[in-house]
Amino acid sequence: MSTLASPLPNVALPTQTAGVDWPTTEWPEGVQLTGDPERLAALLDPVFSVESTPELAQSLAFIAVQGGRVVAERYAPGVDRDTTLISWSMAKSVTHALVGIAVRDGLLDTTAPARVPEWEDPSDPRHQISVDDLLAMRSGLHFVEDYLDADTSDCLEMLWGAGADDMAHYAASRPLEHPIGEVFNYASGTTNIISRLVASIAAGRSDGTAGDPTQAEDAIASFLQKQLFDPLGMRSATPKCDAAGTWVASSYLYATARDFARFGLLYLRDGVWEDARLLPAGWVDSARTLRSIEPTNGRGYGHQWWMPVGDDLGSFWANGYEGQRICCVPALDLVFVRLGKTPAELGPQLDRFYRDVVAAFLPD
Repeated sequence: MSTLASPLPNVALPTQTAGVDWPTTEWPEGVQLTGDPERLAALLDPVFSVESTPELAQSLAFIAVQGGRVVAERYAPGVDRDTTLISWSMAKSVTHALVGIAVRDGLLDTTAPARVPEWEDPSDPRHQISVDDLLAMRSGLHFVEDYLDADTSDCLEMLWGAGADDMAHYAASRPLEHPIGEVFNYASGTTNIISRLVASIAAGRSDGTAGDPTQAEDAIASFLQKQLFDPLGMRSATPKCDAAGTWVASSYLYATARDFARFGLLYLRDGVWEDARLLPAGWVDSARTLRSIEPTNGRGYGHQWWMPVGDDLGSFWANGYEGQRICCVPALDLVFVRLGKTPAELGPQLDRFYRDVVAAFLPD
């Protein structure tokens, strides 16, 4: 596990290209600005012309946006631009935006102890866990993020087992395993704890609880819609809540590829949309500031967003199970979204695909 000095991002975020409309209603389309469009087409066409390939299994949707315009788009047989698909853990990055909106409005101090009912006793060692600790996946809580072994996985138990009715409570009930803030442990449960906290704020509660399940679900759905989805024009976006009324922000957001790309463009544009600042200044930089390195794959992690280590393009991405990705590449003014069903054993081929996509946009 890596403890880093949190170096600031070294590639500036680009502003919206002059004369290009924001895609709040319709996406403007155009030609690829850098790289080789034929190389990109040769990469995409074989993948999307069939239902499955040996290298990636199912690829369902792809869209690339450069300079604010759609420059490439592909869909699998039976899928089109109106098809909603699951985010899996890309929803975690959307949760980062909701926290930013609460910070913008003065409703949340991320450096203070998080308002979590399970830790409300000041003598509880978990009482000092902050929202920043949760965003960085450095809460210190015990949580096993495993998608295959039901006997050991807290993630599977939370999503489909004993914790499924109240996922935030299940996650917040885990014991402290490491010193707070010192050890990176990627854990879906921490994002659901954050989601319940945001819902509590949205409902006007001060105790960190979600309250009545129906009211809690209405509060978070309204907050998402009014504060994020409506301003971006994400008309297809649909969150899924558990029985306690908490949005399952670790995993469950359904949207079209174009709407996921809208969210990516918000982050590429530093939280600004239609010349209005939706996220506080510096909030996107907090997401893409390298804080940890995942030892199993060498990827970097910031606040609910991933990034490569040593990349000179400033890349950062929202990542989901089975190969979902919203990738922002500031140096190329590029956002691309890939949605599909690629099993873990094909991970190396999937990573190669992502690298090849970026390479197709590199200047000669």
